[in-house]
Amino acid sequence: MELSPVINAVFKLWWILPILLVIAIFKSPWFKGLLGEALVRFAARLWLPSETYHPLHNVTLPTPDGTTQIDHVFVSPFGVFVVETKNMKGWIFGSESQAQWTQKLFKHSFKFQNPLRQDYKHVKALESVLSLPPGTVHSVVVFAGNSTFKTPMPANVTRGRGYVTYIKSFRTPVLSESEIQRVVTQIQSDRLEPSRQTHRQHVERLKARGDLTAEIKCPACGSRMVLRTAKRGPGAGKQFWGCSAYPKCRSYN
Repeated sequence: MELSPVINAVFKLWWILPILLVIAIFKSPWFKGLLGEALVRFAARLWLPSETYHPLHNVTLPTPDGTTQIDHVFVSPFGVFVVETKNMKGWIFGSESQAQWTQKLFKHSFKFQNPLRQDYKHVKALESVLSLPPGTVHSVVVFAGNSTFKTPMPANVTRGRGYVTYIKSFRTPVLSESEIQRVVTQIQSDRLEPSRQTHRQHVERLKARGDLTAEIKCPACGSRMVLRTAKRGPGAGKQFWGCSAYPKCRSYN
């Protein structure tokens, strides 16, 4: 069989490969996450004056069970705002108390962790580092993609620029200028270096939570996490870490 025509055809279409690679990158969760965080940063530069709202991005802090990675922190006289970014599209269903929320794209539905629970761990990690009184650190979730909430959401779950409006709704000063500087300095001192290596180590620590001998604490209530196996649903047969206080606490990782 003469292969020359086939080889020639392949060489003529070489330019398709880079295009397919770029499309794959754009559709990857990694790129979507970076894009969502970039949009939040851009909105902050426009509408959150840095002299009032001191920004810190991609903050990785050590925790008893590994590390926790915070997308954005804004330190201001009105409190410390911990922002979790979700770059998602489609319809979003969920409530404050549900362990999982639902994303619906056309006829397909996907489950994902309640971002409020995810951000709860971030808030607790910062509170322990900063030794601030309760009510000073605030959780904020922002959906940066072209999504629509189809169920009522708490005020701190926002879309697009809405997170700026929510942060600016806090008008009562709770931190002095010296306290603000202390908080910013403390976070900078305790955070791990924002690098690819830090991110890689963070991911490895997350995977290490699958170690049966690991002592993992519930981010919601502090109880011991136990390894369970999903009995039904799309993830049937898969293992996950669930709170030992279930059903009183329904947190999982």
